[in-house]
Amino acid sequence: MRLRAFQLAPIWVGLAVMVAVCPFAWAREHVTLKNGFELDCVRRETVGDKVRLYLAGKGAAGKDSVSADDSNYLEVAADSIIRVETVIEAPEPVVAVKMPGPVTIMTAPTKEEMHEMLAHAGAKHNIDEDLLASVVRAESGGQVRAVSRTGARGLMQLMPGTASAMGVDDTFKPEQNISGGTAYLDSLLTRYHDNVALALAAYNAGPGAVDKYHGVPPYRETREYVARVIREFNRRKQMAALTAPTR
Repeated sequence: MRLRAFQLAPIWVGLAVMVAVCPFAWAREHVTLKNGFELDCVRRETVGDKVRLYLAGKGAAGKDSVSADDSNYLEVAADSIIRVETVIEAPEPVVAVKMPGPVTIMTAPTKEEMHEMLAHAGAKHNIDEDLLASVVRAESGGQVRAVSRTGARGLMQLMPGTASAMGVDDTFKPEQNISGGTAYLDSLLTRYHDNVALALAAYNAGPGAVDKYHGVPPYRETREYVARVIREFNRRKQMAALTAPTR
């Protein structure tokens, strides 16, 4: 069975996601890489032939802060960085995109039921279950009847057109919603050659926006969304590693 790149790297999903892992609004430095990716991070640290790019940490009440979390970083090859610029003031977003904003809720599936549905969908589409769980958390917080202000519905916040295209009859049925959302994410991962950052950005802002900017769009909400999903994915993998039985 073909394994996608992010399944082979359980803690860090790789260079493909770095463009979005550092939230744009809290950036201290703007880093440009040889492959064309641009990203913002709080600070850098050289470790041998690698450079650690530190992400924003968590402040009071769980809000993101401008200080670095020393346990939350990505490493890139030193020679892959071609330019570093200090960011004085983060620009305001100028384009409105879909935001989850659930307004209605109902009792969520049990932890066991959610695990079974995500595991089934993940196995069918060869997508890491933890990535799917991270998308569900970012999109709806696990609320089955979540509805956004733009009309996206259910656990994975499917728009009516997307739900119809994915064969979903009732977006409020957890199995159907997860099945449709996973199929859509699968199509985006295929479209962007398993580049997780681009697939997540397209899931949030639409493939048209990603294609227009040839990468993660410069929308604050989209960058924060991708960062939020990746942080949750990394958290799950770290927790799994800590709780795994030792041999």
